[in-house]
Amino acid sequence: MPGSLLAPPAADHSADQLGIADDLITLLGDTTTEPRPDTQLTALTLAVAADLPVLLWGEPGIGKTAALNQLAASLDLPLTTVIASVHEPSDFSGLPVVGDDPAVQGVPMAPPDWAVRLVRAGRGLLFLDELSTAPPAVQAALLRLVLERRVGALRLPPGVRIVAAANPRSSAADGWELSAPLANRFVHLHWTYDHEVVVRGLGGTWPEASLPRLAPDRLAGAVDFARRAVCGFLTARPGFVHRLPRSEPQKGGAWPSPRSWEMTLRLIAFATAAGTSREVLSLLVRGTIGDGPGLELLASLDRMDLPDPETLLADPTGVELPERGDLRQAVLDGVVEAVRKRPERSRWDAAWTLLGRVLETGAPDLVVVPATTLATLRQDDWDVPSSIDRLADVVSLSTRVDKVASRVAAVAGSGR
Repeated sequence: MPGSLLAPPAADHSADQLGIADDLITLLGDTTTEPRPDTQLTALTLAVAADLPVLLWGEPGIGKTAALNQLAASLDLPLTTVIASVHEPSDFSGLPVVGDDPAVQGVPMAPPDWAVRLVRAGRGLLFLDELSTAPPAVQAALLRLVLERRVGALRLPPGVRIVAAANPRSSAADGWELSAPLANRFVHLHWTYDHEVVVRGLGGTWPEASLPRLAPDRLAGAVDFARRAVCGFLTARPGFVHRLPRSEPQKGGAWPSPRSWEMTLRLIAFATAAGTSREVLSLLVRGTIGDGPGLELLASLDRMDLPDPETLLADPTGVELPERGDLRQAVLDGVVEAVRKRPERSRWDAAWTLLGRVLETGAPDLVVVPATTLATLRQDDWDVPSSIDRLADVVSLSTRVDKVASRVAAVAGSGR
């Protein structure tokens, strides 16, 4: 047919369609970013800025690899991905290369090509993927890489950051528990997805991954605060200096050791200098020393910022009180304890004034126990302050409620 003479050859037609398909793929990959609060992404970038190895835990397909690609692009760092499970131990410890005279020169350990490329670039993001599918021998070879940044005879430059990803053993292909020595070298972040972030990202806009803004004038104070926080906590809780979990799964997570406490100190300093939120700091601290020690440390950090009881007793009307109820309770307990240690009329009166301030802010339940304790500290020659009248009704009402609750409990316990 005459029209068939105008048809392009089949091969050319296929090549043209593949080119169009590539254009479509390029358009699909053309996304942008926007500033958006994201707690786990902020925690990741802060740990990366602190030059600490991070391990992202999450189910397959949840976006760990995509987050790393986006992080590398945002920070303008070349990304080098190494699938740990498909490598031999020698790929990390180095391959022995026999020279002309090994008895004199020794046998150097040749590094893999990806390590050489990182050294040449001087900077980059090393992504160790599928860490939980790496067998124990490979995990052992990774110890020196993660801690000392050495691969064979090469040392990775300071501009290289290390981030790893792993699936829980239950969802990993031929998964292994992470060894305790390797796990203790990471900041563990449990990666989850946010529905709104995913939907907006599929629409073409993902959260922006940016390094925290460190205030130069806060660096020295941040270091001092971090050291006081960690050292003060470990002085009070020496059992948390080193606590290796008993179960194998827990050994493969975050747990306290001198190494992880050093990492925690660094993270607190960075978070303080950057003015990071409590939620972000909580993720980082619990991801480094574990949930139990981490939560106790966070509670002690809150108390470090509380006003000194002596300052409150010296000026009970002028010092600002914390907003959170648990912190106010701690302040009142500290004031009553200070009066108990040095009972003086003026200090006793000041404590009552402070309790009155708390009552005025609408938190009557917080003053019941401190008021009861403070009343027992009164000496015979001390007049009852006028402010106690406002507290008397609250304390007596609380006592009546407690008695009613006790009677109800007793009746319920007797089965009547």
